[in-house]
Amino acid sequence: MGWWYWIGVSAGFGSATGIVLSGLPLRRTVPLLDALGGLLVGGLVGLSVAGPHRGHWSDVAAAAIGGLAAYLGSAIIVAGAFRRGGTRVGLAIIMFGIALVAVGLALIPAVGFVEAIALPTLAWRLRRLQPQRYAGLRTLAKD
Repeated sequence: MGWWYWIGVSAGFGSATGIVLSGLPLRRTVPLLDALGGLLVGGLVGLSVAGPHRGHWSDVAAAAIGGLAAYLGSAIIVAGAFRRGGTRVGLAIIMFGIALVAVGLALIPAVGFVEAIALPTLAWRLRRLQPQRYAGLRTLAKD
């Protein structure tokens, strides 16, 4: 396998870390810090995938971008699940299982790249399909 394979694996592993971070049962007060956490942890995972024998910055960059993109994509899905009554621990377990599947899929050539692109795209499409909330008749309701 060539260098592109390991970059794809790094992107897939970074995506898996972003998925796990989005499902952690923490109270989110500053979403920007969580997104930066996805970037940082993804970069660390990329550094571990690159290892001392390779040491390419491209692995670190791919994993960091994959972690950030996957966090931003899956955080929208997790927020929707919370609104619909999901529990924090239950969603953490589900997201951990999804991340394990993402790690396994990342070992297939070129699938890691697809994971890093597909999660934000899916979340964007789901976000577009959600109905908009308007004040509508609630403003006419008597208290």
